[in-house]
This record gives sequence, structure tokens and C-alpha cells, in this order.
Amino acid sequence: MTLWPLLGIVMVIAGFALRLNPLLVVVSAALATGLLAGLEPLAVVAALGKAFNDNRYISVTWIILPLIGLLERHGLQQRARSLVRTLRGASLGRLLVAYLAFRQITSALGMKDIGGQAQTVRPLVTPMAEAAAAQTHGDLSAEQREQIRAMAAATDNVGLFFGEDIFFAIASILLIQGVFESAGHALTPLQLSLWAVPSALCAFVIHGSRLLRFDRRLGRGRAGGDQ
Repeated sequence: MTLWPLLGIVMVIAGFALRLNPLLVVVSAALATGLLAGLEPLAVVAALGKAFNDNRYISVTWIILPLIGLLERHGLQQRARSLVRTLRGASLGRLLVAYLAFRQITSALGMKDIGGQAQTVRPLVTPMAEAAAAQTHGDLSAEQREQIRAMAAATDNVGLFFGEDIFFAIASILLIQGVFESAGHALTPLQLSLWAVPSALCAFVIHGSRLLRFDRRLGRGRAGGDQ
């Protein structure tokens, strides 16, 4: 029996003490431990891959974030703004209402990861909303841009929250079913998902009207400022 594989623990402690990159420290320590234990290099890499696959806590959504950042660097937001300028009749309210409907429908079909704050709202929806507002109301102030960004983020949240419960095979429906079952009420996931439809429709009407009212308020504020 050899104690050399324990050198990996020393590497972890030293790496964290020196404030080195945590991922680099952990991977290096794992590789060193495996090699010192007599494993072949390919066996060590295979063990790392299996451990990651069995204990993955990183969603695919976060893995593609570097790709989104690269697209933004090469003009994704500018392209989104240019697209809105080519659409006749596009306005902030109509654009966000359309995204709200899209988010609710896709979430109701189980495709809740097709949108999101990082992968959709920031790179696409927000610049398109700002461009639509500027096209309708003229130049926007910094405060107005922040309000538009907040409203775009809220639209994604509302669409997802009230749309996903319509899909009966989602974790929230199963959680609700478990709570009701523990209280003595036997309900199927399909029954619960059907009762989520009225809430989703009400959420669409209420938030959609807020979006249209917000768009009109921007226009009135612009007109008052011009006077």
C-alpha cells in the first residue's frame, strides 16, 4: 500500500490556498491521484467523465453560455435590433406580448428551456424591445431602458411560471400531486394541468395589458418631455 495517491489532497489544499483556478486545481489533483494510484491515463480520464456524468449539476443551459457570449461579441444584439427596424408596425408592447404568448405555449408543451434570461432575454428579446421602443417613441433615456429590460425579464418569468404547469409531466405538477395526495385528495397530473389553463389565460391577459399600458406610458412620457 502506497500513500502517494494522497498527494492529490495536498494539491487541492495548496491550490486553494494560492487562490488558483478551482476547476484547474481539482482536475489536476484528480489526474495526479489516478496516475499515482497506477491507473492508465485513459482510465483516469474515463473515471472523470463517468463521475461528471453521474453527478452532473450543471445544466446544458449553462454550458452554452460561452457560445451566447461569443455570439453577442460578434453582433447578435445589433442584428436583433436591425431585424426589428425592418418590421412594419412593430412596437414594444406588441413584441413583448408576442414573446409572452410564445413563452407560455412552448412551456405548456414542455419546452421550458427554449427561452430564459441568459439565453434569450438578454441577447435577443431586450435589444429587440429597446429597438421597437426607440422606433416608436424616439431616443430613450437610461431610466427608460432599464424599465424596458426589467419588463422583458418579467415577461419571461410570467410566461414560464404560468405556462409550465400546463405540461402534466413537469416536476411542479408532480409536487402538487404529492401534496394533495398526502392530504387525502387523489388527483391525476392531467387534472392538475387542466386546472392550470385558466390561471395561464388570466396571467396572459393581465400581464399583456400591463405591457401595452407600459408602452403607451412611454409614449406619453416622451410627448410630455418634448413639450
